[in-house]
Amino acid sequence: MGQSANTYLTLLVLLLSLGCAQRSDTDRKRCGHCDLQLSCNCSYGGFIHVPLVPERALSLDLSFNNITEVWADDLSSHMSLRALSLHGNRLAVIHLSAFDSLWSLEKLDLSDNRLTDINHKWFTKLGALQQLNLLDNPYSCLGSPPAFQSLVRLRRLDFGGPALVELRRGDLSGVTELEELTIHANNLERYESGALAAMWPLGRVTLRLHEPFLNNTALASAVLADVSYPNTPLVLEDLHLVGNESLQPFKETAKRRIRSSLTLRNLNMSDEAVVDLLVVIDGVPLTFISIEDLTLTGEGRWERASWTDHRGIDEFFLQNLVVLDVFKFVSLLQHRFLLHYPRKVSVIHSQVFVIPCPTAHLLVNMQYLDLSNNLLTDLTVTEMLCNGDGTQKDLRVLNISGNILKSVSTINRLVAKLSKLTHLDISRNGYSSMPQDCSWPRTLRYLNMSGAKLTTITSCLPHNSGGKSVRSEQQWSQKLLSVPTFSESAPRMSETLPCFFQSNTLNMFGNSDLQSYRRLQSLQVGQNKFVCSCDFVDFLQSAFKGAGDVHITDRTESYICDSPLYLQGEPVGQVSLSIVECHQVLFVSVICGVALCVALLLCILLWRLHAFWYLKMTWAWIKAKTGAEALLSFDAFVSYSERDASWVENFLVPELEEPRENAEDSSNPRSPRSLTLCLHKRDFLPGYWIMDNIMSAMERSRRTIFILSQNFVESDWCRYELDFSHFWLFDGNAGGEAAILILLEPLSKDDIPKRFCKLRKLMSSTTYLEWPQEEERSGEFWKNLREALRMEDD
Repeated sequence: MGQSANTYLTLLVLLLSLGCAQRSDTDRKRCGHCDLQLSCNCSYGGFIHVPLVPERALSLDLSFNNITEVWADDLSSHMSLRALSLHGNRLAVIHLSAFDSLWSLEKLDLSDNRLTDINHKWFTKLGALQQLNLLDNPYSCLGSPPAFQSLVRLRRLDFGGPALVELRRGDLSGVTELEELTIHANNLERYESGALAAMWPLGRVTLRLHEPFLNNTALASAVLADVSYPNTPLVLEDLHLVGNESLQPFKETAKRRIRSSLTLRNLNMSDEAVVDLLVVIDGVPLTFISIEDLTLTGEGRWERASWTDHRGIDEFFLQNLVVLDVFKFVSLLQHRFLLHYPRKVSVIHSQVFVIPCPTAHLLVNMQYLDLSNNLLTDLTVTEMLCNGDGTQKDLRVLNISGNILKSVSTINRLVAKLSKLTHLDISRNGYSSMPQDCSWPRTLRYLNMSGAKLTTITSCLPHNSGGKSVRSEQQWSQKLLSVPTFSESAPRMSETLPCFFQSNTLNMFGNSDLQSYRRLQSLQVGQNKFVCSCDFVDFLQSAFKGAGDVHITDRTESYICDSPLYLQGEPVGQVSLSIVECHQVLFVSVICGVALCVALLLCILLWRLHAFWYLKMTWAWIKAKTGAEALLSFDAFVSYSERDASWVENFLVPELEEPRENAEDSSNPRSPRSLTLCLHKRDFLPGYWIMDNIMSAMERSRRTIFILSQNFVESDWCRYELDFSHFWLFDGNAGGEAAILILLEPLSKDDIPKRFCKLRKLMSSTTYLEWPQEEERSGEFWKNLREALRMEDD
């Protein structure tokens, strides 16, 4: 019974653990920043959990969020994922099976988080992993058993941080071959010799060993002994070298005869340390020494090392040099033993303002000189190049960009005798003009003058000389407003060369602008403020596709529209302009033609629907309403067809205007009076517009009598009178009984044209009189008509 209870308890614990490791997707937000290449950039998204992304995603960047935990099911469906970055989160917990489904993962970045230990179960299923970054987490050791045992394809490994204090033999078991290894161990306290020795072959190694170099040189020596191989580039960072003791670890490197390269970064050195370093590497076949972010606390007195041999050094690279007491620094003439051998010298961003000519004479093997981003002027460059006497006869590459030079003619004069010069970079200086003619070395094939203040280009640029073809590459970044063209005196300068016009103020260009570039091979014009007109967009998109005569070699993403405003920031390659913008004349012509046809069809339709007739009627009614008052008043206005005039004149008028004596009771005090009818033949005022007469007659008549017949329906003037009556008869002041309908012949509502909708409605709602065909019924007809006309009097 007790065993059964234990089994149930175990199952319950397992279920609870599974429940803790599972979480509903409803708690997770969705990240929609995925491109067509299935790369999802969800960085800086404020996520606190791993967001939902498409399952087919190949790359997922979750850096710089607030994720604290990776659950077992967060990545379970991403079996195609190749790269995952969780850099810069608050990650403290990773469930043991969180990465089990990532069989295809090649890059994993867990750096700059809060992982206090490294668990080997995270990586057991990551057989394809090639790059792993665990830097800057608060773990003190790599843990046990070995965390990387299953990573058989690992080629780049970064681990360590401020909390790493111990490295033991076996910690890197299973890691047998690396292309790059980075270890941050500034506070390392314990190291078992051989912990890093099992990795072979070993590529570039970067170490941070600040405290060991200061206080435990034996530990630092053991580390360097395990990673120093002849062909392994070595990078050491965060060093403070002040005396002979701090240089002892380099002896292990010297013993291994490293000959590839040694790079020192973020370095403080005294004169004593420099001398000791030169002594330690005496005779070591190093070919490349690089020092970056160096602070020199001494005065450059290194003569004690003048007996050392450094002839193997081929290249010397120095960047971001700070000399604390520059005014006490000695002349480099005392360092002859260091200057004879290098063929490549780079001193970048180090506030160099002059190299005296005697010092330049010591650089007898120099072929490459880079003094970019310093404080050189025309005067000090003249001193450095010994006034153009051609001392640096082997110099092939000269880079003095980013200084304070102002005269192109001075540079031209100084390099004219450098007979082997092929590359000259004088960009990002203060040139404002260019001489008309220059004499460059015949060997020159690359000239960069970008980033200056030139607004015009002359024939000073390199061209064919002495019948010998010269291929020069031109870079112009001079705030040019248009692609420069060349006169007949300088037609050869850009015949076969690539041209660079980046970072100017070019608005647009086309084939016509490039006609003076006769055999132009390639063109780079990105990073300008382009006006995306139709011709320019068409030209550039054709060039991108390789369909034009010019080959665009820089990235299409650097061609961005600056105007018009609605296209600002759009890549030119993705712009799609409408026919309205690109073919305005054709568009306007088509629109006008279509509008004319529509207007013609509309006019025909309105004519068929009698719309113009209604408009005329409305205008006449308005004029009549606002015009002068009529001179006569009538009991009734009679509207009839001319073909029915005989009935009106022979029956209607005599019967109503001249009633018979016996038609009424003469003894009745309210005997009928004579009625006054308005007939157009006799009562319309001459000289007035007929429509004015019609409206005036209707307004001044108490009733309107419509003599309806087929003749009435077919009469134009009757239709006018009937339609004018629509306004008056149904006006708010007229009342609903102002019209009297008399049918001379049988006429149904359906015989009335549909445009007389109000008359049709009136015939449906109003009693009308029919002229009897039997003579004996005529008396009753006249009686009813008189009663209708007298209704208002009653």
